[in-house]
Amino acid sequence: MGTIVEANALCKYFKTPRGMLHAVESLSFRIEEGTVLGVVGESGCGKSTLGRMLVGLHECTSGSLFFDGQPINGADRKTLKALHRQCQMIFQDPYSSLDPRKCVSDLIAEPIKIMGLCKNRREREERIGQLMDTVGLARRFALSYPHELDGGRRQRIGVARALAVNPRFIVCDEPVSALDVSIQAQILNLLQDLREEKKLTYMFITHDLSVVKHISDEILVMYLGCEVERAPSADLFARPLHPYTQGLLSAIPIPSIHVKQGGYIMKGEVASPIDPAPGCRFASRCPHADEICLSDMPPIEEVLPHHHCACHHVKEINGLPER
Repeated sequence: MGTIVEANALCKYFKTPRGMLHAVESLSFRIEEGTVLGVVGESGCGKSTLGRMLVGLHECTSGSLFFDGQPINGADRKTLKALHRQCQMIFQDPYSSLDPRKCVSDLIAEPIKIMGLCKNRREREERIGQLMDTVGLARRFALSYPHELDGGRRQRIGVARALAVNPRFIVCDEPVSALDVSIQAQILNLLQDLREEKKLTYMFITHDLSVVKHISDEILVMYLGCEVERAPSADLFARPLHPYTQGLLSAIPIPSIHVKQGGYIMKGEVASPIDPAPGCRFASRCPHADEICLSDMPPIEEVLPHHHCACHHVKEINGLPER
C-alpha cells in the first residue's frame, strides 16, 4: 500500500480588497492508498479549499502536490483531465451542486460523456442503471429532477456522479452535514461499503467529530488554514495534545445528567485570515499562550509516535518528557 496523495508546504491565498486571505498555510501530509484521512476544524478554516486543491479545482499558490507520484500544480489541461478521472469530489450541498435543468440520468451521464467511457447510448444507460443500483437509488427516479427528490436521494446522485468515472480517490466535502441524522447514517454506511468494495481512498472533510471518528483512519485538525494536530483516529480521541483539539473534544455533549462536562470552553474571537499576524494562529484564544506564541509560528512536530502537533508548549501542557 503506497502513498496516493502527497502535499508539501501547500499554500493557497486569495486576493481580496482588504489584503491576501490565507486560506491554506504550509500544509504537509500524505494519504496512503485505501485509507481515510479526516479533516476537521471550524467553518472557514480552509478545509474545503484544501479539498478543491487536491482534485485540481484550485491551483496552489505555493508548495507542491502529487497524485500517485505525479505533480498536480502547474499541470497542463490534458494532465488535469486524466487527474479528474482518478480524483473526484462529493460536494457539501446536494442541491446547489446539481444542475436543476437536468434529470437524474442526465446528471449521472455527464461525467461518463465527458470522459468518453461508453461507446454508445445503450452502454451508457446500462452504466447509469448500475450506478443507481450501487448507491441505492431506485431506477424509477431516472427521469426525476433534483427538486423532486429529498436530500438523501440528491446526495446519492452526487455519490453516483463521483463513482461514474471509476476514481481511486474521492474528496468528501461534508457530504452529510445538510442531511437528517437518519439519512446521514445511510450515506456514511454507503461510503464505507463502497470503500471496501472498490478499494477507494477518501479525504473526509467535516466539522462533526462523531462522524470523523466513525469513518477515519487518521485525522488532521485545521485552524485558520494551518495544521495544528494530526494523528491516528483512536490516538487523537484518546489523547488530544493541542489546546484547540482539546477544546473541540470537550465541546462534544455527553448525553447523561450524571456525567460532568470535561475540558475547557474556548473563549475569544477567531482572528482574521486576511494578512494574519505572525505567531500561532490560535494564540488569541489559547489559555497557555505567552510571548513566543505571539511572535513565532510553532512548527508541526512528531511529539508521540505517529502523533504530530504544532504547539510551543505541548509537552508541558500534556506532561510529556523532554527529548
